[in-house]
Amino acid sequence: MAAMQGQWWSLFLAWSAALAQTAPPVPAAKAAAPLPAIQRHGAIAQMMVDGKPFLMLAGELHNSSASSIDYMKPVWPKLEAMHINTVIGTASWELVEPQEGKFDFTLVDDQIHQARARHMRLVLIWFGTWKNANASYTPLWVKKDFRRFPRVQSRDGVAREELTPLGDQSLAADAKAFRALMRHIRAVDPQHTVIMMQVENETGKIGDSRDRSPIAEAAWNGPVPAALMNYLSENKSRLLPELTKVWAANGFKTSGTWPEVFGTDAYADEVFMAWHIARYVGKVAEAGKAELPIPMYANAWLVQNDEQLPGGYPSGGPVSRVHDIWRAAAPQLDLLAPDIYIDDFRGVCASYTRSGNPLFIPESRASVPNLFWAIGRHAALGYSPFGIESLPEDTPLAAAYQTLEGLMPLLAKYQPEGQVVPVVQESAGQKTQSVSIGGYRLNFTFGSSGRAPAPTTPRPAPPELGYALVIHTAPDEFVLVGQGVSMTPAADGPGPTLAGFGTIDEGHYEKGVWIPGRRINGDESNGGTRAILRGPAPGTLKVKLYRYE
Repeated sequence: MAAMQGQWWSLFLAWSAALAQTAPPVPAAKAAAPLPAIQRHGAIAQMMVDGKPFLMLAGELHNSSASSIDYMKPVWPKLEAMHINTVIGTASWELVEPQEGKFDFTLVDDQIHQARARHMRLVLIWFGTWKNANASYTPLWVKKDFRRFPRVQSRDGVAREELTPLGDQSLAADAKAFRALMRHIRAVDPQHTVIMMQVENETGKIGDSRDRSPIAEAAWNGPVPAALMNYLSENKSRLLPELTKVWAANGFKTSGTWPEVFGTDAYADEVFMAWHIARYVGKVAEAGKAELPIPMYANAWLVQNDEQLPGGYPSGGPVSRVHDIWRAAAPQLDLLAPDIYIDDFRGVCASYTRSGNPLFIPESRASVPNLFWAIGRHAALGYSPFGIESLPEDTPLAAAYQTLEGLMPLLAKYQPEGQVVPVVQESAGQKTQSVSIGGYRLNFTFGSSGRAPAPTTPRPAPPELGYALVIHTAPDEFVLVGQGVSMTPAADGPGPTLAGFGTIDEGHYEKGVWIPGRRINGDESNGGTRAILRGPAPGTLKVKLYRYE
């Protein structure tokens, strides 16, 4: 079986190389922009666009929105008004290749044109073999040819509308279409409006822990590939604990069939599926990167609770417990991303940054506190609520995006130095939080605080949860950005034992340049004792502290 799979892949690569040689020449850009890339600075990863760090203040469209140019016409100006700098759009296999070998990129071209006209960037989702663990976005010619493109089967023996990841002709067809898409983007987008690609969507086997089709059963009872065994052996001391537990159950065997090495429970099934799905997705990404090597990632439908077994969520998708398998099988991917709709946002972020995986959140709820947490705690490459066009233009997220856009140069500079920290209220019951940074202990109080404004002054209700970013920009100097919080300083470390405010200045940043507003004192600072951020939108304060005895 493995030899047959290898033959199919060799034939596909030879065909792809020949196709590339016969493709029309790509017009040269007048001044080629640098390729988008993910660059590391120690433990911090940054998205580089036009050679500069770029924070994706993003929004993902509903799945079907970009299938109609007319439907999108009123959406684009709305997205612009919401201060979105990156749109997560779609390119579906059924519309890109409606007839085998005949490609139509009209919808992709319009997304590129509309985004570029508004100085936005694009991340495109390739809806290919998988969309939410299903094959609904495959072209009809693929759906109808179930002999050439075999389906998965569950325990009942009934075929599902899901392509098995062990189907080599399915892989070849998907990779061929994705390669054609990336070749086209390379030709029409020398400015790199498209900065990243999502390869497939929420892959995995739903309803059962693994595929039980004849082709999958033969692989299951065959040897575990040497490439996986070698990877696990070479990285044994660095593997994540969830995978270590599965491998250890049968004594860390380094060869044998899948049941012999990993066992026969649902988690062993998940490892099997993860290897084959990740290998498939990695080969599709490899075909696309041969044309345009921009960052590419896979996203995950998450485990919903600790009791849920593989198959309750898509088994084999890039959930954090099988990241090591995905890294072994799909080194072509630059990161693995969570779609976060569960309540434990912080826990998911922590699990997805293990082993150095950069954090990007392509789907989530529109939560400004979560946005600030991801940026401040994990230097996230970006954050993107799903169904962005359904939000009102005056969503709190829009004001937060506008504020963060001006701060991008500061974040780019101070995140690698470890001088950016978040302060985010976990629940309405939490009243205080403190951080130690730069020789001070900054004590934050959530909600309304300090002397009340005069009766004639409008008093907007504080946000449900308070949040802030603290940026330590120089000795004794800090930038505070947020809403629904106030801060008092205390001395921390050697030196004078008391701390106070030297100055508190209100203002904002535009492209990293400070635009000053009011000097805050008196009633607006509780007599010079508090830096207060409680307006109707995120505010920015620049404070200078001093220590005394």
